Amino acid sequence: MSLKDFAGTLPDFAKDIRLNVGSLLNEAHLPDQQKFGLFLCCAHATGYKPLVDVTEAEVASKLSPEAANAARAAAAVMAMNNVYYRFTHLAGNAEYQTMPAKLRMNVIGQPGIEKVDFELFSLAVSAINGCGMCIDSHEQILKKAGATAEAIQTAVRIGAVMKAVATVHSAIN
Repeated sequence: MSLKDFAGTLPDFAKDIRLNVGSLLNEAHLPDQQKFGLFLCCAHATGYKPLVDVTEAEVASKLSPEAANAARAAAAVMAMNNVYYRFTHLAGNAEYQTMPAKLRMNVIGQPGIEKVDFELFSLAVSAINGCGMCIDSHEQILKKAGATAEAIQTAVRIGAVMKAVATVHSAIN
């Protein structure tokens, strides 16, 4: 089953979500590695296995093994970092922001793909996970690397739609 077909199983009240999946799959503003890597990292970020499985199948022929692994790695490391850095940002005690994280996150420095692609993946996952501190950090890195506002917005749109697909599908199944 394709990702578009999977979205097609959503009920009529989620018609907008179905249509957004189709539009984003046809998005032409991002290179395929970024676009399909975003779909994959965002599917993993939702934690919803049926969506992960469909997305893995969808992107299998569209991403190199390195790009697919980097997308998965972005979802994994951001699952950890978004919780930690959201805590340091939201905690009333500012001392936590000055302390070293003491968490392994080597994949950020050596993702195995272009740094800008990995940062885009990390930004989208951070948006799904709601970590403002991480969103700001990744967005700044992307802007310095020359990423356009349109590319950044598209990454977050993919994250928003994939989260919606997972939320609605899990509620009806």
